[in-house]
Amino acid sequence: MAQAPDPSTVPTAIHSPPAPEKGWKGFRRPAFLGHLGADIPASLVVFLVALPLSLGIAAASGAPIMAGLIAAAIGGIVAGSLGGSPLQVSGPAAGLTVVVAGLVQEFGWQVTCAITAAAGVVQLLLGISRVGRAALAVSPVVVKAMLAGIGITIILQQLQVLLGAEPAGSALENLGALPGAITNVELHAALLGLTVVGILLGWKYLPAAVRRVPGPLAAVVTGTALSVAFAPGVQRISFEGSIFDAVALPQLPEGNWRAVAFAVISMALIASIESLLSAVAVDKMHRGTRTNLNRELVGQGAANIVSGSLGGLPVTGVIVRSATNVEAGAATRASAVLHGVWVLAFSAIFAGLIQLIPLSVLAGLLVVIGARLIKVADIRTSLRTGDLLVYVVTLLCVVFLNLLDGVMIGLALAAASVLWRVLRAAVHAHQPVSPSDPWRVTIAGSCSFFALPRLNRVLHSVPAGMDVVVELNADYVDHAFREALIAWQDQHQAAGGTVHLEEHGNTLFQDAAHRAPQRQEARELPLPPRTSWQAAASAGDGTGAAGDGERTADPAGRHSSPLGSLLEGINKYHRRFADQVQPLVQDLVEGQNPDTLFVACVDSRVNPNLITSSGPGDLLTLRNIGNVVCHEGQDASIDSALSFAVKGLNVESIVIGGHSNCGAMKALIEDANGNGNPDLGAGFDAWLNHARPSYRELAGHPVAREAAAAGYGLVDQLAMVNVAVQLGKLECHLLVGPELAAGRLTATGLFYDIATARVLLVEPGGIRFLDPALAAAKTGAAALAR
Repeated sequence: MAQAPDPSTVPTAIHSPPAPEKGWKGFRRPAFLGHLGADIPASLVVFLVALPLSLGIAAASGAPIMAGLIAAAIGGIVAGSLGGSPLQVSGPAAGLTVVVAGLVQEFGWQVTCAITAAAGVVQLLLGISRVGRAALAVSPVVVKAMLAGIGITIILQQLQVLLGAEPAGSALENLGALPGAITNVELHAALLGLTVVGILLGWKYLPAAVRRVPGPLAAVVTGTALSVAFAPGVQRISFEGSIFDAVALPQLPEGNWRAVAFAVISMALIASIESLLSAVAVDKMHRGTRTNLNRELVGQGAANIVSGSLGGLPVTGVIVRSATNVEAGAATRASAVLHGVWVLAFSAIFAGLIQLIPLSVLAGLLVVIGARLIKVADIRTSLRTGDLLVYVVTLLCVVFLNLLDGVMIGLALAAASVLWRVLRAAVHAHQPVSPSDPWRVTIAGSCSFFALPRLNRVLHSVPAGMDVVVELNADYVDHAFREALIAWQDQHQAAGGTVHLEEHGNTLFQDAAHRAPQRQEARELPLPPRTSWQAAASAGDGTGAAGDGERTADPAGRHSSPLGSLLEGINKYHRRFADQVQPLVQDLVEGQNPDTLFVACVDSRVNPNLITSSGPGDLLTLRNIGNVVCHEGQDASIDSALSFAVKGLNVESIVIGGHSNCGAMKALIEDANGNGNPDLGAGFDAWLNHARPSYRELAGHPVAREAAAAGYGLVDQLAMVNVAVQLGKLECHLLVGPELAAGRLTATGLFYDIATARVLLVEPGGIRFLDPALAAAKTGAAALAR
């Protein structure tokens, strides 16, 4: 009989929804019922916000007043049920006010309803065609600026209502009328609105038991109660007739079908873009399920078909109501659906109760909601990432033009900014450090015809007759760029100079000669330390991205062990580099022909191939603790390596490579001071005998003096002296010494400074900086120290 598994060892799903509870006789309660405690209060708050907004949009559109309530109810019930965004609330939106007003004036209300229904059919087809994900190609800074612009627009409009004045049609007009509204303030309305603002701002400081009631709902109820008791004369919500009396069947136009078709397409596109942008923005406000954008288009299309068929305004996803829904604590789409039910029920049954709510109370609620759409963190992020101009322009256009124009202008500016950053090539000319050095021209980035003006300006700044090295690090090269560079090369060489091209990028220069330009896959050699990119892959950042843009975690979870790390690295090598390495090793299948024996320390931070820009087959590497050699007969492994390199492979050079912060050098110093580490064992102590002559020669050695003058500490001074001493041992070696004396072999000493990632040349009489920039830095530091 199989043994039941231990429940503690059975893996569980992460973020899985709770199982529906079993009720009477095994009946499973639907999952959404478990969230009604949050959804019902949130839906009431959204209903209270949607009601006056729907009435106002209907009035501004020239449509029957109740058409706004019909659209609000259908948007909540139909779009809320069928849409792909769980927390987005749909209804009539201000973004279509001008469009609807023009259609009503040109075609009449019932034809406009037919246009709305036809636009819904177009949206339905777009959703079925699965084009909704195109909305994800929107710069986040544009979405954040759009939210902030909407918030400012709401604040400017609702401040007028809060002060007892009539709001104007645009943000600019509301801003201009603000001084007059303050001068002629209606005191009761202002006090009620400010009371709501105060309740909302202070709600988070109240006890947790009180905060179970949503703050917006408590604020509206409190404000309404105060108005009934102390300010019965304030302006309140008002409308006439029943919502059912406003139902009107659509009517086909009598002619001008081309204009009608254009109106249908325009309304469908505007409503779709506004709904998808709103859905993307709502997704950024909560951590729940993301929007299915194609399904959202289907839901919006179905809502517009029903709304147009029953005499309602066009329906879109509305960011104001959606933000209110999120802020009020909604958990599922039931909140949006219920808000539509409340609109329908209250408009039909409790119209008198709705008309008790003062407009200034709702204005105070909307002012706080608008303020919360403006986030200082978003402004700081845009400043830090260089997108502040896009943010400011989008915000101003949304406020002073309209929502769609502002978003379109923002997207265009963001796209232009991306083109500038991506297509702009960095071209610089570097004067030689000494007269014997050549000029250097560095070119990096996308080398296209966009870069030709800067390329020509920089190239012609190089004096005629000079030797020039052009370092090309390109990810894209087109034919125009190649022609310009070749033309300058011919001209410069004709004037007596030389031009040498070095390529370090992904795209080869000659590829632009006879084929269409293309971006090549990025080459990641030299590689970063495995510990850095594997740590990113193992930890994850919520996006599934690792150090190389892919998640590379071992499926068996072995990445935390040494073997797992190696297997993970091999996996990455096979996926990203094996095909690139294969052509490089085709000539090495039958044998090797290295030109250098590199004697390096076993330290994991030292990579001889990396610091010498060499590849497979170039270096024969001998690694040991302290990068030492010994006299013949003292160590068989070193003798055999030297013999194989010099006699078997006929190498032309031997390199002794030391490095900074060497553990072997530290051990020598500690041992000399009587602080040796016995835990390392007798074998380690015996091996240090090969390096102890270096410590004895440290004091007064010219290499040590120059290293000290350059600011290097005692450990690094000893490491450099050790390199010089090992070079001396090679000269005395019975096998290597004669080859060195005959000139058939050379010996070189190098020192790798880990802190600067730079290489120094170590000679018997001193050190030499191979990077002029490091030499200048060390010289300057030494001068300051003196």
